[in-house]
Amino acid sequence: MNGLDPAACYRALTTRDARFDGRFFTAVRTTRIYCRPVCPARAPRFENCAFYPTAAAAHEAGFRPCLRCRPETSPTLAPWRGTSVTVSRALALIADGLLDADDGNVEALAARLGVGDRQLRRLFQQHLGASPVAVAQTRRVLFARQLLHETHLSMAEVALASGFGSVRRFNAVFQALYQRPPGA
Repeated sequence: MNGLDPAACYRALTTRDARFDGRFFTAVRTTRIYCRPVCPARAPRFENCAFYPTAAAAHEAGFRPCLRCRPETSPTLAPWRGTSVTVSRALALIADGLLDADDGNVEALAARLGVGDRQLRRLFQQHLGASPVAVAQTRRVLFARQLLHETHLSMAEVALASGFGSVRRFNAVFQALYQRPPGA
């Protein structure tokens, strides 16, 4: 099935517990409508309920969204969480090394996310207090430092493995951040 405990879901539904909003959706078999647990409509009988982990699963099962609670505004959906989702997606792409590639730049990252590069820089400043390049550079330096402490790789191998394009750039960034060369 879908891994949801029907009895627990029904309790959350009857109490309209906001902590469960977006964690599951209740589909009513008699009306063919699915709702959020916080829906102001009268709670259906237990035997008429089916519980789904996502609105898409309820929709796929042939139910239509409620017009009162509007399941598409569930707090777990990306538009509801706002701009932090864009920053989270950008951080995941940076962690995957998108800015480390030869053609990787903030413009390419912004295009991949569907926003402008100025907007992405503004969101990073608002949410993280740093630019995307600074975040990627910090990630590279921290990974390089970890490699230096935990492996016996040469400086050139560490520089390339941590995402720097050259040993010269690696040395310059490391010197600027730690005020000492990487070998120290």
